[in-house]
Amino acid sequence: MNIYQLFVRTFGNKNINPLFDGDKSQNACGTFANINDNALEALRSLGITHIWLTGVIRHSSMTAYPDLGIKATNPLITKGKAGSPYSIMDYYDIDPDLAVNPQNRMEEFEETLRRIHDKGFKVIIDFIPNHLAREYKSLCRPYDVEEFGEYDNKNLSFDKDNNFYYCPGQEFGVYGLQSTVYSQESKVTSTYYEFPAKASGNDVFSPNPSVNDWYDAVKLNYGVDYQNNHAKHFDTIPNTWYKMLNILRYWCEKGVDGFRVDMAEMVPVEFWRWSINELRETHDAIMIAEIYQPHLYKDYVGAGFDYLYDKVGLYNTLENIYRYGQRAETVTNVWNSLQGLGDVMLRFMENHDEVRLASRHFVGDAFKAMPAVVMSMLMNRGPFMIYNGQESGEDADGAVGFSGDDGRTSIFDYAVMPRHQKWMSDGKFDGSDFSDEQRKLYELYKKLLNFRLTNDAINKGAFYDLMWVNPWYSNFDPQYVYAFLRYHNEERLLIVVNFNLNESRYCEVKIPQDALEYMRLQVNESTSQQVDKLGLELNYATDVMTGDKIEYNLNEVSSRGIAMSIDAAGFKIIKL
Repeated sequence: MNIYQLFVRTFGNKNINPLFDGDKSQNACGTFANINDNALEALRSLGITHIWLTGVIRHSSMTAYPDLGIKATNPLITKGKAGSPYSIMDYYDIDPDLAVNPQNRMEEFEETLRRIHDKGFKVIIDFIPNHLAREYKSLCRPYDVEEFGEYDNKNLSFDKDNNFYYCPGQEFGVYGLQSTVYSQESKVTSTYYEFPAKASGNDVFSPNPSVNDWYDAVKLNYGVDYQNNHAKHFDTIPNTWYKMLNILRYWCEKGVDGFRVDMAEMVPVEFWRWSINELRETHDAIMIAEIYQPHLYKDYVGAGFDYLYDKVGLYNTLENIYRYGQRAETVTNVWNSLQGLGDVMLRFMENHDEVRLASRHFVGDAFKAMPAVVMSMLMNRGPFMIYNGQESGEDADGAVGFSGDDGRTSIFDYAVMPRHQKWMSDGKFDGSDFSDEQRKLYELYKKLLNFRLTNDAINKGAFYDLMWVNPWYSNFDPQYVYAFLRYHNEERLLIVVNFNLNESRYCEVKIPQDALEYMRLQVNESTSQQVDKLGLELNYATDVMTGDKIEYNLNEVSSRGIAMSIDAAGFKIIKL
């Protein structure tokens, strides 16, 4: 499974002269129509199987659509002109920014689903169950669905069937944020009044979150009394559970194939066990959990999640190798700590939360990041994800508005991706505007992504870590070099990466006898002929990326190893 995270607002934005903190009329916005047949054919050719449409549910925004009854959200509790796609205004609606004709936004979304499905992709969207926007008001909910908080007892800080947590008798206000704001554009002074205050999205149960909290969002109540020893009240199903299950079913009935669940770990696992089981009675939905607490991994897999984010394990380790000089050999700790869960971890080196690889805040060069990309892509059988623009070397350079200059493509502003636009090429998606370096990078991603789809050793095979048999005192450098095997039947791969950004590394990679046996490779001792159990001669290996032949002696791979030189920030995928 190769997932492409496609942030609709920026993916199709063709504006080449955006303004700092510009509104939609100034900076434009990508739409579903920009995900045209050319884009889908290009993504399929790239090796993508699943498309995660990000930011499609209507969320906070300073853009109003008065003819549709959609007001601009209050600037005091809205992050950026375009707003956070994780501050949901209506779980049953599509963001009007993404439609050519906003009045027909749901129809345009459904047509996009059909178009994507016709090309053979599965479609994933965000599900944000932990919090919603402070000014949430559903315009599109089915007639028999209650509004969130409609029957809450606001005199209680907690009640099992309240949808929100309250601070009775206290008014809401944000520390570090002015209480009024004057807009030069609209000539209006904005104030925001909320009484009683509701708890904020990141578990702040006070009326005064800070400017660094999720002050734009309200925490949903799943029956856990956080202020009373996290007491759980699940003797009967809490009201919020039913409402959230209805939302999951609603989008599945629209044709969505699965969900990337935002901050799944902040919602009790008991809800997931119940809701996923209920959902799968009628819909075989893919469920991916954004989760950052490894001690919860097994519980959430047990509750029905297919895949979990591998952020705090592999991503953070690879980031630390690049940015803080952590030793390459520490990757071994990642797979060890997962205790057999490697194949359910979603691997990535970019997403909307993370710094762009090509950014000066990270590696500063998309090619130098390839050892980490190869590691994430080829270590296990689980899914791998890239973020739109990654394959074009997007570097997110400069501030565009609310998000600042942090090396991330803004999800809060009407932003653009200049390097991605070179691939988009006014809707042709043929890379005709690419520089030579961009074209080389794109072709590299294309070759790797397709390789992991078609090679049995990668998508079906086992993993063997070679670091224990290649210590620092041999002709090997575990400070910068990492080596492992992937194998399945007659497909056997040796993968070696060099994280040193400036120097090549010569190494002799040893493969122990037990690994040779696992891979069904053995030596015929009477003749010293190199053979496998099928009797095929094996006296050379092939570099998958270049086609070069590498001579080796099977008798000596356990003692002397396979000799090779790896370029600075380079990698080798060797077919044995």
